[in-house]
Parts: sequence; C-alpha cells; structure tokens
Amino acid sequence: MERDYYQILGVKRSASEQEIRQAYRKLARQYHPDRNPGDKEAEAKFKEVQEAYEVLSDKANRVQYDRGGTSGFRNHRPRGGDGPQDYTFRWETGPDGFQEMKAEEAADLFRQFFGGRTGWFDSEEFHGRRSGAYRGSQRASAEEMEAEVSLPFLTAAVGGTVRLHVGAQELSLEVPPGVEEGQVLRFPARAPGGGDLLLKCRIEPHPFFHREGRDIILELRLSLSEAVLGTQVEVPTVHGQKLVVKVPPGTSSHTRLRLRGWGILGGDQYLQVAIAIPGVKDDHSRELIEEFARRNPQNPREKMPWG
Repeated sequence: MERDYYQILGVKRSASEQEIRQAYRKLARQYHPDRNPGDKEAEAKFKEVQEAYEVLSDKANRVQYDRGGTSGFRNHRPRGGDGPQDYTFRWETGPDGFQEMKAEEAADLFRQFFGGRTGWFDSEEFHGRRSGAYRGSQRASAEEMEAEVSLPFLTAAVGGTVRLHVGAQELSLEVPPGVEEGQVLRFPARAPGGGDLLLKCRIEPHPFFHREGRDIILELRLSLSEAVLGTQVEVPTVHGQKLVVKVPPGTSSHTRLRLRGWGILGGDQYLQVAIAIPGVKDDHSRELIEEFARRNPQNPREKMPWG
C-alpha cells in the first residue's frame, strides 16, 4: 500500500533536512519501544517513522520517492519477514522498467565483485538480529547512548557550555548549574540516531575552590597583624566577581566568614581563615611579642576539656 512518508513524519513536502530530522526525533522518542513496552501499535508506528526517516533523510532516496512514491523503490523488510531472504531490492532501469533481486542474490553478486564479506549484507543488522531501519551500516534508531564527561569545576558549579565528540559528531551542550560528581545528565535526541544522550559527570578539581554541597569553601590566609588588628581583603567568587570582605579584629584560624548567597544555586561561600605566623628575626621583635603577651594575656586552651 502506498504510504505518505511526509504525512507519517508530519511535515510538508517542502520541509528542510533539519525539519525532517526534528520531526523524526520527536516521534521516535514518542513511540520508542522502551517507552511503550508491550504496545504493538506504538511499535508499528515506531518502525513506520523510522522507514519514513530512512527515505527522506537521504537526498537520493528522497528525490526518487518524490518522483514515484514508495512504489518507485523498495529497500526494507516486508511485514512478517524473518530473515535476509525476505528482502527484495527493486530499482528503476528506465522510464518503464524495473529490476528486482532477492537479498541473497544481491549478497552473492556483491561477493563476486568485491570478495569476502560484504559489509552490511553480512552484518547482524541485515540478518534481522536487531530492530530498526538502516542506511549503509549505520542504524537509524532512537536508542539511548551513555558516555562520561569531565567537567571543569566552574562549569559544574555555575553552568555553561561544553563541547565534546560523540562518535563522529561534535556536540555543544548546555550544562545546568549545580552539577554534582557522578550525576547523570540527559540530553534528549542528541545521541547519534536520534536517541537521548546520557552523560555521567566527573568534576575536575579547582586550584583554590572546593565544594560542600551547594556551599563553596575558599581558604583565606591572613598575617598575624591582619588577624589581630582586622583588615579588608579582596576575594574571588565562583561567579567571576571579586568582593571586598571586612575581617574583624581578633579573627582566629579556622574561623569561617560567610558570604551569603555567593555559592551554588543559592548556597553560600565561606572564607576559612588560616593565620600565617612569622618567625622572630631579631631580639627587638621578640621583646615586642613578649610585651604584647603581657599586655594581652590569653589562654586559648582554657575551654578545652583537657585544659
């Protein structure tokens, strides 16, 4: 029965290659057997959509289809076929003539000319061990594809674009903010063949930021005088801005100064203080430190359980 491949994909006969590809991806996701287990009607529709795309996505096939419809050529398995003997290849030999050849005959002919195995004719796809429509040796299916990607720390934190190669394709993908180590991101219809691409994320370390959930931790080193007297310092954030932060007098090591809302997805950034203690270089410096200790007596172990 004559089938209107344009109607099957829901596009106009003047549709561009991109419009045809987008329509196919949408329908392939909708009718994919994994999303419709046991649904024979969806399975049949899925095969029909694949057959239509197989023809319309190939320029030569599309031209021949536009000239003569589905009666102009056949290069698919008839309904109910169980193996390669069920394939019939039919092509035009002139305005009024056609040539037909069974699949096994075609395979034998290819072997005579090229010798040995004949690519697609000898493949598992051709012999019906996998579902889906094919062009050459590639399957035009909508199966999911899994891959692993290494994300820069800042891209995982605040989002951004990553470029990667999947098979022969170079993809540009938008990564949302707040991606965590081991998280799997799904990109609909971005895998070869129109299926979803699943990316398992590995996050690269950063030279000075690290994460605690949605919070960002940055070590802030202070001199002894800065910690004692207080100061103002400029610090970076994961969002690219720099902030001037006031450090109060008497700040101790391991103190965390909070920058509210400057973390990931509404989290905070913390400045964890580390005080750099200088060595005493001369007797006068030692006398000054001793004088300071006498004037400012302190027992930091007083409240320790063993103090």
